[in-house]
Amino acid sequence: MLIWLVELANHVQIFNLFRYITFRTGAALFTSAFIVFLFGPRIINSLRIRQGKGQPIRADGPQTHFKKAGTPTMGGLMILAGIVGSSLLWADLSSVYVVSTLLVTLGFGAIGFYDDYLKVTKQSDKGFSGKARLGIEFIIAGIAVYAMMHTSMSSSAHAANFATSVAFPFFKDLFVNLGIFFVIFGGFVIVAAGNAVNLTDGLDGLAIVPVMIASASFGVIAYLAGNAVFAGYLQINFVPGTGELAVILGAVIGAGLGFLWFNAPPAAIFMGDTGSLALGGLIGSVAVATKHEIVMVIIGGLFVMETLSVIIQVGFFKLTGRRVFLMAPIHHHFEKKGWTESQVVIRFWIIAVGLAMVGLSTLKLR
Repeated sequence: MLIWLVELANHVQIFNLFRYITFRTGAALFTSAFIVFLFGPRIINSLRIRQGKGQPIRADGPQTHFKKAGTPTMGGLMILAGIVGSSLLWADLSSVYVVSTLLVTLGFGAIGFYDDYLKVTKQSDKGFSGKARLGIEFIIAGIAVYAMMHTSMSSSAHAANFATSVAFPFFKDLFVNLGIFFVIFGGFVIVAAGNAVNLTDGLDGLAIVPVMIASASFGVIAYLAGNAVFAGYLQINFVPGTGELAVILGAVIGAGLGFLWFNAPPAAIFMGDTGSLALGGLIGSVAVATKHEIVMVIIGGLFVMETLSVIIQVGFFKLTGRRVFLMAPIHHHFEKKGWTESQVVIRFWIIAVGLAMVGLSTLKLR
């Protein structure tokens, strides 16, 4: 919204700052953090009054979790307020990539909100129907992917083929053109990312810090991929307009920092599906827009690990009646083995940092 102030640059030099994505990214970060810090306590108090018993605690979970009973959920509302409010101020709303990403973020956030609402009102860990939820997520993601794909295809003849292709890291010329089926592939990436972050959100601070790490990594990728000079130097694919996504990712980091202030152990509020689905969908959308879907598997490797642990646990149990892990997702397995919650969280943060560094290294190793 404030980008229109660039028009005043000819009269007042300082307004020239609004041309720069780096400036607006930093401004978005501080603005979103300010919004969360300002409204966070009021949101927490309101949710605590309305929810009563708070988020239901799994009966088969670690014993240490029962002391968290009564903690309100839907903290994702704080995060979304920071991200959307800041993005509306600092991002270029004429960008299809920005609008599509915000569509996925708000759409997935609404699905998560309804899921949280059902869990709180029923006092059960069973929320929205899994099939219905996935179906709506795919529709939202598919619309966003088609919009981004169509925008990229209309920019040039070369981009038309690239828009429907999957790029592979470490190989500068390796692409697989999926044609119209790229909508399905891109939709799957976004839905998978949303649900992977959702599965990871099980301990205080466990999901939000890796989300900020992934956001910082993709902020760099979006900025470089949207800049013809940098993209050419690194031999990554130039996707005009995606640099603007760095502004949204800056807002994610700021909102995440604000939320972590209240979510630090002992948490005053939980993120809930409202936040985790929205944040995962946002990261997945940026990965699709910048053509770094495979790299997202590396940068978001922690989320992949959490998801695979659930798939393996459920699949193996159905086949043999036995369990591979003491409890899934895998962060609960380590809790059952005797790790404290802070040990699990901090060690998983370290893993997330290491994977992000490996993912970013693919930008040069081509």
